[in-house]
Amino acid sequence: MAFKPAAAIEKKKTAATAPISPEEAKRRLEEEKIVLEEERIYRKGVVSIQDLIAPASMKVEPSHVLLGDKFVRTVFVITYPRYISVGWFTPIINLNTTVDIGMFFYPVKAEVILKQLKKKAGALEAQILADAEKGAPRDPLRETALRDIEQLRDDLTQGIEHFFQFALYVTIYAKSKEELDKVSEEIESIFGSKLIYTKRVFYQAEQGFNSTLPLGNDELMITFNMNSSPIASSFPFMSAELTSDNGILYGINRHNNSLILFDRFSLQNANAVVFATSGAGKSYAIKLEVLRSLMMGVEVLVIDPEMEYKHLSDAAGGAYVNISLASESKINPFDLPRPVGEEINAEDIIRSAVITLKGLLRLMLARPGEGGKLIFSPEEDSILDRALIETYAKKDITADTDLKMGVEPPVMKDLQNILEGMTGAESLVERLRKFTEGTFSGLLNSPTTIDVRNPLVIFSVRDLEDELRPIAIYNVVNFIWNVVRSERKKRILVVDEAWWLMQHEDSAKFIFALVKRCRKYYLGVTTITQDVNDFLTSPYGQAIVTNSSLQLLLKQSPASIDLIQKTFLLTQGEKYLLLECGVGEGIFFAGAKHAAIKIVASYSEDQLITSDPKQLLEIEAAKKEFDEKMAAEK
Repeated sequence: MAFKPAAAIEKKKTAATAPISPEEAKRRLEEEKIVLEEERIYRKGVVSIQDLIAPASMKVEPSHVLLGDKFVRTVFVITYPRYISVGWFTPIINLNTTVDIGMFFYPVKAEVILKQLKKKAGALEAQILADAEKGAPRDPLRETALRDIEQLRDDLTQGIEHFFQFALYVTIYAKSKEELDKVSEEIESIFGSKLIYTKRVFYQAEQGFNSTLPLGNDELMITFNMNSSPIASSFPFMSAELTSDNGILYGINRHNNSLILFDRFSLQNANAVVFATSGAGKSYAIKLEVLRSLMMGVEVLVIDPEMEYKHLSDAAGGAYVNISLASESKINPFDLPRPVGEEINAEDIIRSAVITLKGLLRLMLARPGEGGKLIFSPEEDSILDRALIETYAKKDITADTDLKMGVEPPVMKDLQNILEGMTGAESLVERLRKFTEGTFSGLLNSPTTIDVRNPLVIFSVRDLEDELRPIAIYNVVNFIWNVVRSERKKRILVVDEAWWLMQHEDSAKFIFALVKRCRKYYLGVTTITQDVNDFLTSPYGQAIVTNSSLQLLLKQSPASIDLIQKTFLLTQGEKYLLLECGVGEGIFFAGAKHAAIKIVASYSEDQLITSDPKQLLEIEAAKKEFDEKMAAEK
């Protein structure tokens, strides 16, 4: 460190304090003016943040401000009731409209308030004593006010409570004067329903607007005396927390950016329903759940109608089963589950299989009745019932058979042979020939050739005709149900485009029975559909929703939003959120809790589960280029 001589320091001070001549002062002033003028010219051509965010114009009216083409009005609170609940301000926050909120807290010294409270308490006590001396009836309002004052005095003295003057302003934005009045009335109604009274600004519209800008300026200064507890209940940023210690990540909570981590098996049942329009991201969300569930040791079975899960299956090492007329993968509808536990006997299993097969045969053979409902005549129903039992008996499968030892189930051709020997079954035989000897013989007339010993099994029905899809999906679901009942494991069954099954009563009834009973076998059923009206107008569709503790609603169409709102008891704000949200955004219900959700995936996950045709082509091109490069290096 260097030190300057004292003489040098003195010389510098003298030079700094030396008098300046008038000519020098004038010259310096001129130079300063030139610099300021140059600075002004420069700043005139610079675009600042204020220029970017400032409106084109501003017109101040008595009751509102016209900010460019937006109408702006401020509402302020003037009085509160004796008691307000925690989160009373949440409906305003969650209102699906643009608002700015200003809260101002002005601390008041405790001694000032204690002095005023002492005077007020003395006056109330005097009035109560005077009424008692006169023999007048007691006044509950005065007694309640006195108790409140005494409690507040104690809390202030002990430092439990603090006292403030609290100001609350809400500024509303609208595209028209009519919309502004409508939203103003809605907000005033919400406040009024909680006995909180508000007023609109009048001849203070600009001051109200300025008071809710993020500048911290309170130009209205309309306050209400309040202690800290009710002020804390006014804290607006409240939302349902859906974060748990176990489970998988479903997405981001759009209310507070927290993570929605949840274990569907922790609810009263593990069933889920997903409703969305085409392209809203429903299959993307479920594929993401499937991928993350596999990492948690959960086995997943998927019915894939559009071959959307093939890429995911290949990447995760899953088994991809293509169900078609020419496919080598066959499922025999006559298969029986292995009994689990001593309480289930062969007679119950055979009876259940017969009932299920009659539902499948109704889809295959029955004629449309009134209202398009597929029906058998009473004679045909009775014949089929006896024929199915005899078909199993032909393979020595009866009530006395030990199913645990393994049996060879019959096939559809065996049923035809039995029917050919029965009187009155000629019409049924002719209709059945199409599935045993005709065009559709490759679908249901073979022993099962599928091995489901894989954590991820995908059943694809894309290559089937539309006429056969409900039959094939019914058969696949029945096969899965038999597998589930044979061995208890934590499993998820995904039924994509479930509206296929809702078109027919038997298949809808079967899915409903599966959803009701699956909890006992540690299975969670996820039903996905984009045809919301067909699904929810079915009584079985409504029952499936009721029996599903997990519900995911993504973007909805205006045609179905009213039905969705009625079914899920949505608020107006939630209704408009589902109409306006983007891809992968919606509302996530888990039991009694729900929150706005945004589905998010990592880059690696996105590459595995995307359904975007453009992105899939890019992935295939990159894979082909990599394979060619590796082949050239070899």
